[in-house]
Amino acid sequence: MTSGHTKIVDPAPVCVFAFNRPEHTRRTLDALAQSPLAASTSLTVFIDGPRNDAEKPIVDAVAQVAETQQGFASIELRRRDRNAGLAVSIEEGVSQMMSEHGRAIILEDDILTSPAFLQYMNLALERYKDTPDVWHIAGYNEDIPQNRGSNHASLWRFMSCWGWATWADRWTHYSRDPDELVSLFTDEDIHRFNLDGANDFWAQVLANKSGELKTWAVFWYATIFRNRGLCLSPQFSYVENIGFDGSGSHGVVNSSYGRAGLNTSIDPIWPAKTVEDAAALGQLKDYYTRRPSLHRRLARKLRKLTRKLFG
Repeated sequence: MTSGHTKIVDPAPVCVFAFNRPEHTRRTLDALAQSPLAASTSLTVFIDGPRNDAEKPIVDAVAQVAETQQGFASIELRRRDRNAGLAVSIEEGVSQMMSEHGRAIILEDDILTSPAFLQYMNLALERYKDTPDVWHIAGYNEDIPQNRGSNHASLWRFMSCWGWATWADRWTHYSRDPDELVSLFTDEDIHRFNLDGANDFWAQVLANKSGELKTWAVFWYATIFRNRGLCLSPQFSYVENIGFDGSGSHGVVNSSYGRAGLNTSIDPIWPAKTVEDAAALGQLKDYYTRRPSLHRRLARKLRKLTRKLFG
């Protein structure tokens, strides 16, 4: 494994997707502004439109939070007049960023970042830009006890969307087509997609096929998976999700994603080889198997739904 502290000369642009949570948005932007790289980083805030007239004032309040934010090289707001939903907002917004900049760091309005987050993400984007097997840079990892305090990073098949980055030549392959996935994925594919049975991400694909869900992240994971791509993840997370308080689009409440601390290392240790780290993946699978996570609870609900719909 190798490491090395490199000065970032041209930081990647950051985009944040927001909607109707001004306080979450404020906390997300404030945390991001604490990074030493923020002052030389351009920020684009995508704000989805209100679903009705009553929601317009709170969406305007989100825009006010973004407009008055300090600490970045520049801030641009891109607002929708009408509500498109998170999946469409992210798909179209990320595509815009890739077309304009060739790379980007992407956050939603409920992700708190370590001051070292931008350093880590930019170093990884630069390191792997010409490594076609690496498709995705994640800032998040589950709170696996043995990894707390680590500054190592690992490569594996699993994709986390809680603070992430990619490049235009990878994102161009993104496809949201649940019917195609259901027709193409074999039982073996589904098993591997579900981290060898440790979790059930496939249930999200089926729920999107039925129309019960309209999400995007599982399809980015599927795109990477179908192309045999790898995702880089820190062993100790640089981000924390604060959105499981019932305020999000799906109204999920879960306090288990709080953390005692975040990764502050600006000198990550990279994988020695561009192959899946079997030991790190084994830790993640064991974590999911032993801990009833939010993902597993959602999966159980989705399995019930899919049994009802598909028998």
